[in-house]
Amino acid sequence: MTSPPHPATQPAPAAGSASGLLRQVSAEDLPLFFEHQSDKEAVCMAAFTVKNPDDHEAFRVHWRRLLEDPDIMVLAIAQEDGKTVGHVMSYAMEGSLEVTYWLGREYWGRGLATRALSEFLRQHQPARPIYARAAADNTASIRVLTKCGFVLSGRNRDYANARGAEIEECVFCLGGAPAEAV
Repeated sequence: MTSPPHPATQPAPAAGSASGLLRQVSAEDLPLFFEHQSDKEAVCMAAFTVKNPDDHEAFRVHWRRLLEDPDIMVLAIAQEDGKTVGHVMSYAMEGSLEVTYWLGREYWGRGLATRALSEFLRQHQPARPIYARAAADNTASIRVLTKCGFVLSGRNRDYANARGAEIEECVFCLGGAPAEAV
C-alpha cells in the first residue's frame, strides 16, 4: 500500500470555493478539537476514544504527532462562513488505510459529516480500499458511511474506552474486496 500524500502537499481549497468544506488544520482549530473530544455525549457515541478525553497534555502530544506524520492526512471541516466544525483524517492501521471523522455535536444531523467525508474521499484521499469503523449502535455514523459508499465488511468486539466495556464494532470498506475484520 502506498502512503497517502501529506496534507502539507495538498493545496487548501480557496475560501468560498464550491468545494471549500475542507481545509488545512490550523493551530487555532486545536482548542475546538479538544472541546469536541471532551464532550461526554459525543465521546460516548464515538465509543472508541482516548482513555482520558480531558487530558489536555495527552491531546496536545497526540495532535502534534498527527500533524507531523507524513502518513496521516488530516483536514479541518469548515462551514461556508469559515467556522471550524470538525475534522476528517486517513491513516494506516495494521497495513490498511482507514478514515475517521469527528464533528462537533452541535453540527450533527445537518449533512456536514456526509458532505465532508465525501469530499475528502473524492478530492483528497482517492486510495482504495479504505476502511472505516463505527460502534454498532452509532446509527448516525453508519448512515454517513453508507451514504459515502462504504459497505459492511465485518463485525468484531473491542474495548471501548468511552463506555468502559467491550462492545460490537462494525467495519466498513470502500473500494476493493473487503478484508476480514480484525
